[in-house]
Amino acid sequence: MSFFEEHCPEMDRYLEDHASAEPEILRKLRRETFRKTTQPHMISGYQQGRLLAVLSKMMQPRNILEIGTFTGYATLCLAEGLAAGGKITTLDVNEELAYLPKKYFEQSEFAAQIDFKLMDARKFLGKTQEIFDLIFIDADKENYVEYFALGKDKLRRGGVMIFDNVLWYGKVLEDNPKQKSTQCIKALNDTVTADENFENVILPLRDGLHLIRKI
Repeated sequence: MSFFEEHCPEMDRYLEDHASAEPEILRKLRRETFRKTTQPHMISGYQQGRLLAVLSKMMQPRNILEIGTFTGYATLCLAEGLAAGGKITTLDVNEELAYLPKKYFEQSEFAAQIDFKLMDARKFLGKTQEIFDLIFIDADKENYVEYFALGKDKLRRGGVMIFDNVLWYGKVLEDNPKQKSTQCIKALNDTVTADENFENVILPLRDGLHLIRKI
């Protein structure tokens, strides 16, 4: 749930009403996610999905990495901007839910460009020799700092890395947070800001997106 959804639902509706239309396949996927999963709020959703699609279309990446597939909504949004012949590799470890993104990937026009792997992202990043144009991370918050450390060398110069949920429902404002996930997100935000090899900005859309560009 976004800050606006919780505190200003009217503004949230206004933003959705003034964004580009959501493709029909994503609308169906969003509905099914809310019907069949126990944590549907984990989906990227309308506004964030349109932002990811626009950013991807602006970059026209040939190689995208996504860490944290969930039901595949963000995957399909990012795939909209792929260059001809490009691909997106998306990683998750939830075997029980894998049927849902697979179903929609197969139905989409990007089926041949999506490589869905049930694999730990740290193992993947430790082994792969691929270099990515765009990396989107929306997974276990406790490993965010490690994902950044492992992923930054796999990102091309001028490439973009995006972390989701970096405001963590406002908990990042806590001086001494007790929750480990909050501590890790704060550590990520501090680590990125201090890294001279990147320029960055946090967008307060939904639960916060940390937009990071490799210099």
